[in-house]
Amino acid sequence: MTQSYTIQIHNRQTGAKHKVNVPTDRYILHSAENQGVELPFACRNGACTTCAVRVLAGKVYQPEAMGLSPQLREQGYALLCVSYPRSDLEVETQDEDEVYELQFGRYFAKGKVRFGLPLDED
Repeated sequence: MTQSYTIQIHNRQTGAKHKVNVPTDRYILHSAENQGVELPFACRNGACTTCAVRVLAGKVYQPEAMGLSPQLREQGYALLCVSYPRSDLEVETQDEDEVYELQFGRYFAKGKVRFGLPLDED
């Protein structure tokens, strides 16, 4: 039997708070949707930041989260569409523009980007 964890999600956009149970081998977003919870998402592939959350407590495993730099992951950001729970969690949805600005704003503001996206620079 697969272990599962309790995930508390605070949706900042709607003010709603949800509690879902997610097995360790299932994505958090997909499991939450299967339990009737509507959360922001777009690509479902870990490439955009629409489903980004800030992890307030607990641990996630997100090897496919290519849309987040290592620095943002270290700061506690995760993409629910490709995150697996590794403990009970408390997360808070983020504004997509806010996460985008944290990740890319310093490059585009300075005109540093010539080709591609700077996910692994600095």
